[in-house]
Amino acid sequence: MKVGVLALQGAFAAHEAALTSLGAATRQVRTPDDLTDLDGLVLPGGESTTMSRLLETSGLFGPIQERLRAGLPVFGTCAGMILLGNEILDGRPDQRSMGVIDVSVRRNAFGRQVDSFEADLDVVGLDDRPFHAVFIRAPIVESVGDGVDVLAEVDGQPVLCRQEAVLVAAFHPELTADVRLHALYLDRVVGA
Repeated sequence: MKVGVLALQGAFAAHEAALTSLGAATRQVRTPDDLTDLDGLVLPGGESTTMSRLLETSGLFGPIQERLRAGLPVFGTCAGMILLGNEILDGRPDQRSMGVIDVSVRRNAFGRQVDSFEADLDVVGLDDRPFHAVFIRAPIVESVGDGVDVLAEVDGQPVLCRQEAVLVAAFHPELTADVRLHALYLDRVVGA
């Protein structure tokens, strides 16, 4: 199993470490050629408008979108969630999203950097232990389509969602030692 990690910005090395600890081979994705023979892809956090521009200038936006629409399993965290959604409610006019999960996302919904926080989440599909989540200038899912499963919420707002081969989180699971969400994602890759 080979999982690509978008390596244009963000904590991609931490995602690689989590995936490697679970037995997956990883590859940093910086060019369209890096997408060859991948079984899955992770889009990390970062600054979503910057990532959107970097995806365009690197020539990656179209090839990634094509692979995802063809069913490549993907895990997007924070900015990755924003980029995967159908609608960005407060993005820049030129900001694009991949449109592969039927959610509407609002950037920085919890506030600025000083409003970052941590929370213990009950996650559908994991064991009974809560998942300790790190929210940094986090987005929020404002609406979900019929085919989207909400796996975790904060104050009634979805923060972890799945639709078919797409898993998105408003937080940064890679910044904790808990790899259960990466394992949940890899189960989708293996099952694809």
